[in-house]
Amino acid sequence: METKNIVIVGVGGQGSLLASRFLGTLFINAGYDVKLSEVHGMSQRGGSVITYVRYGDHVNAPLVDKGEADYIISFELLEACRYLPLLKKGGKIVTNSQQIDPMPVITGAMDYPEDLAGKLAQAGVDADVFDCLTLAEKAGAAVAVNIVLLGRLSRYFTDIPVDKWYEALEAVVPARFLEINKKAFALGRGDQ
Repeated sequence: METKNIVIVGVGGQGSLLASRFLGTLFINAGYDVKLSEVHGMSQRGGSVITYVRYGDHVNAPLVDKGEADYIISFELLEACRYLPLLKKGGKIVTNSQQIDPMPVITGAMDYPEDLAGKLAQAGVDADVFDCLTLAEKAGAAVAVNIVLLGRLSRYFTDIPVDKWYEALEAVVPARFLEINKKAFALGRGDQ
């Protein structure tokens, strides 16, 4: 199998590192070679965070170059747009519709761009934009946005049975948070 590339983008503190470990575990359990790379940046101060997940028969390097991402998973709409150049032709974006103001917007130096979902559609980008925050809150924890996103992503991986996704979830999420995260995953998939 040729190497597949997933880029996870968001703002520090949203759980992108857990999401990358979840996917890494899933693909290792499915028998693939996996490489992960995490770029923290100003993650602890609400800055942009990007992680790469690459899997296939043999993966040489952990980074994803411009135009190579099969999927971009985004915790925030502006971050999806910021990293759009990484998406390959025919790739897909799965993104939370939530907007988190970056520092230039907070300080009043810039305005948050309007109708980013509409702009993605006008540009012909295949984007699944949905409200992950509301689903995470329905599951019982706003911080479960990352797992809601992965639930949604799982709908596009028909070659990996859903029980394998739950096995990976159980492997990476602490037991005391597992039930909320299982519910968040199911809500993201549309199973509840």
